[in-house]
This record gives sequence, structure tokens and C-alpha cells, in this order.
Amino acid sequence: MRPSSTQDTVALVPAAGRGERLGPGAPKSLRHLGGEPLVVHAVRRLAAANSVAAVVVAAPPGAAETVRELLAPVVLTAELVVVEGGGTRQASVAAALAAAPAHCDVVLVHDAARALAPPELADAVAAAVRAGHPAVVPVLPVVDTVRQLGEDGDASSTIDRERLRLVQTPQGFARAVLAEAHAACEDSLTDDAGLVERLGLPVHTVPGHASALKVTRPFDLVVASAVLAAEKDMAGSQA
Repeated sequence: MRPSSTQDTVALVPAAGRGERLGPGAPKSLRHLGGEPLVVHAVRRLAAANSVAAVVVAAPPGAAETVRELLAPVVLTAELVVVEGGGTRQASVAAALAAAPAHCDVVLVHDAARALAPPELADAVAAAVRAGHPAVVPVLPVVDTVRQLGEDGDASSTIDRERLRLVQTPQGFARAVLAEAHAACEDSLTDDAGLVERLGLPVHTVPGHASALKVTRPFDLVVASAVLAAEKDMAGSQA
């Protein structure tokens, strides 16, 4: 809809997961945060990124039309495609990738559960791919002490956290690299950068963002609600 020299990126959003750790209810991407489904928050922010020309959402089985109706008023400056997701995250990403517009050479893969990731994070990841890195992930430092358990589950040892990082999304890829990684995969992984590593290619890192927290359990939803409220208060004070 708006491709240009810098708007060369398609964002894929696998949103078909059940989210059982959140408790009973709708699929996770359709759970509400601040009065709107997680997938609406996630896609709104992706579509606001300067580099994103299109967003492809892999919806929960049977909910593609519902998701399309939810997102139509949100994605106003980028092309929107909604497909039905698969039984695994990898299958959903593959389905979304197959439906991605041909003019997009940079691909972002973003969890709907990271609903508050800011647009500038998507742009930073896309820029690193555009600079020549085949795979890029945003990361945060590990702030807690980490211990590794022994085989008996009792004895443990401290791991040097200075070289550890927490991985977020959106993850970014050269389109041909991601397509090759999925074609070569013979089992199911939940991390696309891991698929690329199997090809023997390096994964580059860029600084992540605290707001890109993942909503997995009820407590995470409470934290995300507080982050969203703080963002709205800040926006109101600057208006």
C-alpha cells in the first residue's frame, strides 16, 4: 500500500496460540488489555513503524474474519493481510510468510503477546537487517543472578550473567533467509532465530525495550496494564 525505499518491511504476527497459562478464556491474542485485544495493541504499534509497509496476522483457527474486523480500523497506513494460523507457532509463521507481499525484503516476526513493543523497536530491528545482518533479535541484559542446576536437580552453579541476554520480538530477517530456514526445519521450534542458526548463519543483537514484555501469565497482564496506563498518563501530560 505504501512501499518505498525505506518501507520495505513486512511484519508477521503469529496470533493463533491458545495461551493456556493465562487461564481459561479466548485465545491469548484476543484477551483484553486496557479494553482492547492484545493483537490490536501489537499490530497498531507495528503498523506505526516507519519501515513497515505491511502486516500479516496468523489468526486463531476459525477467527480470521473476527481478527480482520478488529484490525481494519487500526491498520490505516500499512497493508493488512489476515490468514488462518496453524497448530504450532512455526506453522503460523510459515502461513503468514507465504501470504506476505512480494515487495517486502525485510521480515519481522512479532509475538502478539508482546503487545506494547514500541514502533521504534521494529524500526531498529529492520534497520539492522537492512544493514546486512541476516537475522536480528532485540535483547535485554539479565539483571538477576542465574544458577544452573545439576543433573540431580540439587547441586547448582552460578552462571556469568554478563554474557547472557533475554531475547524479545520483533525478530528480523532477510526474507530469503527466513524462508530457507523454515523450509529446512524438520521439527517445531518456537524461536525463528533458532531456525536461522541451524543454517549456520549468525544472529545479530540490538538493544531491546522494557515495554516489549511478554504476556504469558495473569501477573504479566497486570504488569502490562500498568505499563499501558503509565504510557497514557505520560501522553496526556505532554498534550
